[in-house]
Amino acid sequence: MFHKEGQKIILTTFFLVGLGVLLAHYFINIPWLKLSIQIFGVVLLLLVLQFFRNPKRITAKSFDEILSPVDGKVVVIEEVEENEYFQDKRKQVSVFMSPTNVHVTRYPASGYIRYSKYHRGKYLVAWHPKSSEENERTTVVVRTPKFGDILYRQIAGAMARRIVNYAEEGESVQQGDDSGFIKFGSRVDLFLPLDCEINVTLNQKVKGAQTCIASYVNPNEKEEATY
Repeated sequence: MFHKEGQKIILTTFFLVGLGVLLAHYFINIPWLKLSIQIFGVVLLLLVLQFFRNPKRITAKSFDEILSPVDGKVVVIEEVEENEYFQDKRKQVSVFMSPTNVHVTRYPASGYIRYSKYHRGKYLVAWHPKSSEENERTTVVVRTPKFGDILYRQIAGAMARRIVNYAEEGESVQQGDDSGFIKFGSRVDLFLPLDCEINVTLNQKVKGAQTCIASYVNPNEKEEATY
């Protein structure tokens, strides 16, 4: 199953590769060169297909959990000042996606969209400390029943040149549903309440709509635990 954002690129690549293979077959008489061109074309097509794959994910929806919005590796877990929307301290968890990862972005929680904004910017490498504030990016805030407002940010990397964001302010969304796509290498930052429990570690590999990034901590249970 392939993501709809890749349909035009897949069809174009398929046409060009097919044409290249046929031209090489009929017009190139050097065996090793003909074979090299044909193999290159097939490999290119396979790379494009794997990049735009959209595997079906069965999500166990829960108001008590924030799920990873993307596939990738956790590269940041820290307390930071979030200056665009909250303007206060939040727990940041960042997931880096390599070109081989599934690049579908999924809603990390159910709720409704409070804020959705696109920002033009630079194309620093996705793991650069300033990429979260200076790169091309989209910021989405979801109002959830238990965590309150949570924010996730799609960030373009050095290779990415297009971010697709489906979130529209005011609409209701379901945890695990498609919320967008980032083409060719990128990262996603999550900004969560300080009192939530982070369930992942640095360098851990995560799966979108399946891996639990953070859990809700009941304030009453937390208060009882201090006695």
